[in-house]
Amino acid sequence: MPTTLTLKNIPDEVYLRLKASAETHRRSLNSEAIVCLEAVLLPGRVTPSERLARARAFRSALPKGKFGVRDVDSFRREGRQ
Repeated sequence: MPTTLTLKNIPDEVYLRLKASAETHRRSLNSEAIVCLEAVLLPGRVTPSERLARARAFRSALPKGKFGVRDVDSFRREGRQ
């Protein structure tokens, strides 16, 4: 059975963003709040095979021969600085 929740002291910026998002998706504030909560609290689980398939698809979409192992290692080091 669904439960009722009352929220108090919502920061103005959060309220305005929720309202704008609800309007964009043509939902009520209540429905948009539920969708946002579900997205954060009940994220979809990805199986290892799905994750591997996504990685392979991403890799195949990259330009061939553009990046080597040394390039990737270099990019990683740069990102850590």
